[in-house]
Amino acid sequence: MKTKRNPKIENPVLFVGAGPGDPELITVKGCNALKRANLVIYAGSLVPEALLAWVRPGTPAIDSASLTLEEIVAAMAEAHSAGLRVVRLHTGDPSLYGAVFEQIAELYKRGIPFRVIPGVTAAFAAAAAMGIEYTLPEISQTLILTRVAGRTSVPESESLASLATHRASMAIYLSMGQIDAVVDILGQAYGADAPCAVVCRASQPDEKVIRTRISGLAARVRAEGITRQALIIVGRVLDVGLEDLKIKSKLYDKNFEHGFRS
Repeated sequence: MKTKRNPKIENPVLFVGAGPGDPELITVKGCNALKRANLVIYAGSLVPEALLAWVRPGTPAIDSASLTLEEIVAAMAEAHSAGLRVVRLHTGDPSLYGAVFEQIAELYKRGIPFRVIPGVTAAFAAAAAMGIEYTLPEISQTLILTRVAGRTSVPESESLASLATHRASMAIYLSMGQIDAVVDILGQAYGADAPCAVVCRASQPDEKVIRTRISGLAARVRAEGITRQALIIVGRVLDVGLEDLKIKSKLYDKNFEHGFRS
C-alpha cells in the first residue's frame, strides 16, 4: 500500500536569493524554483522585474514593497494552505540584510515548512565589476560586510568606527544616506588619501563604478546623484594594480607542495 502524499509538507515555502540584479546571476536552483512556482512574492523595491522572466506566464507575482510583515506572511500561508508552490524572492542573498528570519519565524509558528536557496550578494558583483580580489596575500585576508546605524540600529561593538580599525577589505551596505559620516570614519582609519570605490546597481544595465579617494568620496557620490542601491568598497587591495602585484599566493607556486601537487 502506497503512502498518501501530503503536498503541504512536500511543497515548502522557498526563500530564494535573486542575486544582485542581473537575471542571469540567479542560481540554477533559484531559477528552477521560479519556473515551478505557483505564486511569487518579490521585494519589488530592490528585485528588478527582469527576474520575473523566469516565472511561467500567468503565474501571480506580488510586489511586497508596500506590504507589512503580517500581509506577506498571510499571503504565503494562504497559498501554501491551498497546496501552491510559493517562492519568496529576495534581493542578493537572503541571509544578508534580507529581513527573512522574521518571516521564517512566523511560518514556523504556523507549522509551515520552508527552505532557503542562497544567492549572489552585491559585494561579489561589485568585486567582479571592478576586477578585484578582496583577499590578496599579505595585503588583506579578511572581508567585512557591514552597514552604518540608521533607522536600523547596529550593536555598539559592530560600529563602523570599531570595524574600520582593522583596516581590512570592507563592503559597506545601506549607508549612502550617511555618506559624510562614513567618509569621516573611513578617513580616520584608512587615511584620507586611501583608495575607495562606490558601485551602484552592481550587475544591472545601468551599473556605475566610481573609483576615488576617501577624501573625495562624498563629493563624487553627490555629483553622480547616487542615493541608494550602492555599495562603498574600501581597503588596501584597491591600491594594488595589475601591473604592480608583487606578492602571489602559494597555491600555484611551483616550489609549494600540497595534497594535489608534489
